[in-house]
Amino acid sequence: MRILIGNHIDPSIRERGDMRAWTQRALWFARPGDLLILCCEPDAAFVDYALAHTGVKREELTVLAAPPGAWDDRLLDPASLTVPAFVEQVRAALGQGGAGTVSEVFALWPSAAVARFAEALGVADRFPGAAFFGQGGGEIGNNKANFRALAAAAGVPILPGRICRSLAEATEATGALLKDSASGAVVVKQAHNGAGVGNQLLVREPEMAVDHVGARHLHHLAPGPDGIAAYWAKRWPWASGEGRWPVVIEEFAPGADAVYSEHYASDSGTRATEMGRLHYVGRRLSHQVVPLDGVTEPARAALLDGGTRLAEAYRAFGYRGHLSADALVLADGSVMFTEVNAQVSGSLHIYQSIAQGIVDVTAVPVRQVVEYHVPPTWAVPSFAAFLAALDALGLAYDPATRTGVIVSMPAIPLAPGEPVQFVFCLAYDPAEGHTAAFDRLDARFATVPAGAYDPSQHIGTGAVSFSS
Repeated sequence: MRILIGNHIDPSIRERGDMRAWTQRALWFARPGDLLILCCEPDAAFVDYALAHTGVKREELTVLAAPPGAWDDRLLDPASLTVPAFVEQVRAALGQGGAGTVSEVFALWPSAAVARFAEALGVADRFPGAAFFGQGGGEIGNNKANFRALAAAAGVPILPGRICRSLAEATEATGALLKDSASGAVVVKQAHNGAGVGNQLLVREPEMAVDHVGARHLHHLAPGPDGIAAYWAKRWPWASGEGRWPVVIEEFAPGADAVYSEHYASDSGTRATEMGRLHYVGRRLSHQVVPLDGVTEPARAALLDGGTRLAEAYRAFGYRGHLSADALVLADGSVMFTEVNAQVSGSLHIYQSIAQGIVDVTAVPVRQVVEYHVPPTWAVPSFAAFLAALDALGLAYDPATRTGVIVSMPAIPLAPGEPVQFVFCLAYDPAEGHTAAFDRLDARFATVPAGAYDPSQHIGTGAVSFSS
């Protein structure tokens, strides 16, 4: 039996909102006999749907909802894991074999609370990296400032940039990087955030192409040093988390492709697990494709080599588990690394469970899998409505052809009456591509005007504007 914990980044590091739907992707990793711990009772329709694809029977799983904490049932409160009554509830669910039946503790986020939970159950030795994570290692491994230092030490190529710990240092570094930058632009990165949400692009030229960039926020700098000083006077609290974290400032690489190399670090070494590509539209993460295609062999080799070096470096300081090394393939074909997500990334379920496990992309004929985020222009009323549309359009996954759509997470509205936001995978023939199928869904659901949302927000209602 494994214990799977559907948690997210500790709110003490970065506050999150309603994560009920996103954390239920833990169901894709479930095997017969597993025990799942979630922040709430899982969506029944999604449970039936996901398990129908994986072949696991509902009665073969035990699912427990952790006690509601500071965030009610929207997010698993780390402190809830070690509430004594809940620990006893888990112990009872293990049955007569008790802790001896547990083969692994697997968490979406490597929280110190998970290490304490495993220790309370007497299974700390089955939570890989427990000693490291118990001392706050999850924050260390996922800090973008730490990444730059570790990448430099490992000899992994990174873009020119600086780590700044004060407003004055950020102001000076921005001016210096802009002076030396061929693009005339830099990216400001929060130490803790993902999918481009914590990135802001600072540009001098308003006409610069930035639609493809993973930077949810955009700022047009006023000329001269005064423009830089005015920017940082306003944005330092946002960038630094009110002064809690260092800030990364990095040279912008226009026209680059976003790719990643995923690895697993264990006590005995590391192994590569998959490579893929990220696509941004309107500076939002739009979709990602596995396995990786469209790169030269030298770029592929450089991505794998750098990812392996980083995985070994993170393993050396105590990290254990899945990690993703993100990188850019520049216009000249060179590869520059941008961050490491030392956690179960948003890609693991795509390639491990769906692409490799369900679709079997390497079988003949070969297949690829793309996962789309529902665009902000779509108005999908419910999970059932989306499944009905798939059936009507002939786009539901077909095991015979190994093509079609598999919805990756439940569609739970974040507020009453709002369209649901979720992600879905599409298995396809690489020779045919995936855009035709997506376009048919787009024609069905794209009813929200493009000017009705703010690009800097996940879901917006105001007029389009660039966040400053």
